[in-house]
Amino acid sequence: MGTLFSPNNPSTQFHATDFFPHEPDLFLHTPRGKRIPVHATILASASPILENMVTSNRIVKINGVPYDAVTAFLRFLYTSRCSEEDMENYGLHLLVLSHVYSVIRLKQMCVVGLSQRATTDNVVDVLQLAKLCDAPDLYLKCVKLITNNFKAVEETEGWKFLQNNDPWLEFDILRFINEHKSRKKRAKRQREEQKLYVQLSEAMECLEHICTEGCTNVAPYDVKKQRKRPCSKFSTCEGLQVLIRHFATCKRNLKGGCLRCKRMWQLFRLHSSICLHQDSCKVPLCRQIQLKIIEKENKELGDARWKVLVSKVASAKAMSSLTLPKRKQDEEIGPYKTN
Repeated sequence: MGTLFSPNNPSTQFHATDFFPHEPDLFLHTPRGKRIPVHATILASASPILENMVTSNRIVKINGVPYDAVTAFLRFLYTSRCSEEDMENYGLHLLVLSHVYSVIRLKQMCVVGLSQRATTDNVVDVLQLAKLCDAPDLYLKCVKLITNNFKAVEETEGWKFLQNNDPWLEFDILRFINEHKSRKKRAKRQREEQKLYVQLSEAMECLEHICTEGCTNVAPYDVKKQRKRPCSKFSTCEGLQVLIRHFATCKRNLKGGCLRCKRMWQLFRLHSSICLHQDSCKVPLCRQIQLKIIEKENKELGDARWKVLVSKVASAKAMSSLTLPKRKQDEEIGPYKTN
């Protein structure tokens, strides 16, 4: 009475008495009228639902799943283990049984096992079952798999069946895909914006550096000896030096028609907006521009987009000062370190 066997696979046997040293005292009814001898105490201790069934009428029926899936379920109830073979063959059925009978540990194992085994061919079936069995982690895993391989999934029979029978679930998936694309675009835009803020922050540092100490070919008039060795941020400094030399000699600047000079004016204005030492700052026109900015803000609210830009560049500069070594330390080591 203590031996369980599969009618589809007679060689697979399960001896209940190997795990519990008493004779089975209950029959579990399975599809096609098959009965499996089991121990009521084992079922009751493994599942609160089965406990209620055992205590109320001592009749336990499991229908709607293959016989072999029922025996795999019982093997877990007795041993608290689920073999890879059982998970491979009956993972979907075990997820249903674990959900219906509140076997939490088995449900967790099914979520992990099915997540690892989900493919473009079966992901729609797994997704539908994950929704029915209240398995959000597995549901999200499946939706992500569909999102990343939508063209392949769209050609499967499972997706065509979903379109014809569950349009709301199809709508949820398509909405997730659309939101995922929007998030990717937004994240890309934010990365590009942050990169721009960092570049402007570095340009502000180079502007202060050139106007205070000088760098290679450009230096303040009161610096006797120009710096011949390139600084650690020379790639930025070099472009800024070209812009400064052009700004100093451009004749179109007076008429306001030179785009390069306008760019230089914007850098001066940006520096003045974030500079905290206008009285002692050596960057040209820093104090004068700051006064004009204050005067304009007193008259009107000013340009909101410009204020956002100033705030972002100031934040990037502050973060740069915390995470990157100081310029002087870099230059003491030198940009071209040799052993």
